[in-house]
Amino acid sequence: MKLKDFLAGILTGVAVGVVVKEAIDRTNPYISADSVLNNIKDEFKKEGPIDGSWIVMKTEPFENKMITMDVYRGGISRIHNGDLEQFEFAANAKTGTVVELTKL
Repeated sequence: MKLKDFLAGILTGVAVGVVVKEAIDRTNPYISADSVLNNIKDEFKKEGPIDGSWIVMKTEPFENKMITMDVYRGGISRIHNGDLEQFEFAANAKTGTVVELTKL
């Protein structure tokens, strides 16, 4: 095998990889669930330590009056003034914005 052929194969593979990655990024407009959870945890950590957290990795439809969107559902728990506080949230899957927060 000639070096020229070998390098041409590598360059072709890299180009195909870049094209496939771009196509996948365009078809999935959602932020990753892990990223959404980390952002929400960062906001809660500003008020104190977090005891636990969870998020559902699959989106689900959410309707708030006239607005319909896909959301991730999750929860956060923390100890505040010696008491356990638990929250559940719904976050927009495209932007990561919390659209519902409920203290349990």
